[in-house]
Amino acid sequence: MDTPAAARDPFPDEAVRSGGPPYLSIQAVQVFVRNQERSVRFYLDQLGFTLAFDAQLHSGDRWVAVAPPDGTTVLALIQPKPDSPEYKLIGRRTNVAFVTENVLAKFEEWRRRGVRFSQTPRLRRVKYRAAAEPAAEGGAAHASAWGGVFTRFKDPDGNTFTLMGFDDMTRQIEARRRAAAERIEAERRAAHELAIAKQVQERLFPRNLPALETLEYAGVCVPARAVGGDYYDFLDLGRGRLGLVIGDISGKGIAAALLMANLQANLRSLCAIAPHDREHFLRLVNRLFCDNTTDSAYATLFFGEYDDRERRLSFANCGHLSGLLLRRDDSLERLDATSTVMGLFRDWDCAIDERRLDPGDTLALYTDGITESFNEGGEEFGEARLIEALRRFRHLPPREAIPLIVDEARRFGAGEQGDDVTMILAHCKAG
Repeated sequence: MDTPAAARDPFPDEAVRSGGPPYLSIQAVQVFVRNQERSVRFYLDQLGFTLAFDAQLHSGDRWVAVAPPDGTTVLALIQPKPDSPEYKLIGRRTNVAFVTENVLAKFEEWRRRGVRFSQTPRLRRVKYRAAAEPAAEGGAAHASAWGGVFTRFKDPDGNTFTLMGFDDMTRQIEARRRAAAERIEAERRAAHELAIAKQVQERLFPRNLPALETLEYAGVCVPARAVGGDYYDFLDLGRGRLGLVIGDISGKGIAAALLMANLQANLRSLCAIAPHDREHFLRLVNRLFCDNTTDSAYATLFFGEYDDRERRLSFANCGHLSGLLLRRDDSLERLDATSTVMGLFRDWDCAIDERRLDPGDTLALYTDGITESFNEGGEEFGEARLIEALRRFRHLPPREAIPLIVDEARRFGAGEQGDDVTMILAHCKAG
């Protein structure tokens, strides 16, 4: 009988191992039944099992399996043809034993649900020699007592199963159950906290865009994980001036997200202190960022100040990727770095550069998550493809062009997103 893909690995989460030897598990134990649907209802409704998988094979047969709540056992319920040898195995002892830490409690629970037991649970003691114990002198094995409680029950087809619990095994099961419960609870808390962090970070990005007469602009950030270290912002600097900010924090995940929030708080709180001295303002931001982070943490940052009346962009590029200024005549200017990255050096300085924007010019600021998106052949999206996309979509409003450009870079990657993707696009228009 052919096996569906879903049944070949019933425990996909457990299949991932880093280091160490390959794991080994039992795929499924077959139980022959006369009616699969009736048997499924017995295991789900009376034994409290879950449906592990249910698929239709190419042959037309149904492949269905159930598992107890802990998911460590899979029973494949096979409905053989009446004239097959397997059909004669229905209604016999299966040699399948379920182990529980409390046989009496499980016995009472299942009996109330209508499960047929052949006997009440009984205590038995078995003599055994553990594999690690050496044989006694003369070849006689040293036997130990192994106590356990046993009972048997039947499914609707008369197949017999054993329900049992052993002293040593009971303690092991209980320890594993507690460890599994603690792990699940820890994972639940971590997922909950990560969801909260994602919501908080989403609210850190600009939600209101100050209106300008001569500049139309938009931005987007798509983290590679739930949260990320990329940052963009639009700051209302007053008197028709707009701050355009994009940054990339070293690292990924929660740690980078916390640094991003710290950098954002510094920028927003300090931008009003030195309204006419951007070098002094950026030096203050760097010093605070340096004081509040580890020695190895840093950020690349592009800070631009656009004057709506004069159509002038003053900027500091602190170790960030060059901004791209696509002129209306299709020529291209790169807004290169004017200083080193932020956060590595407490004594730090930067220079301010300037460009005038004319109607029809397009400004693009971005992080390396766009240009360093690699395809299956190891080729990166690169700056050239980004520039070509900017030219192709320059006639669209920035809020419409950005999703198209970002999607093009992500589709080029044709796989899992490896880095945060962030972009600001601004189009100078007639005032």
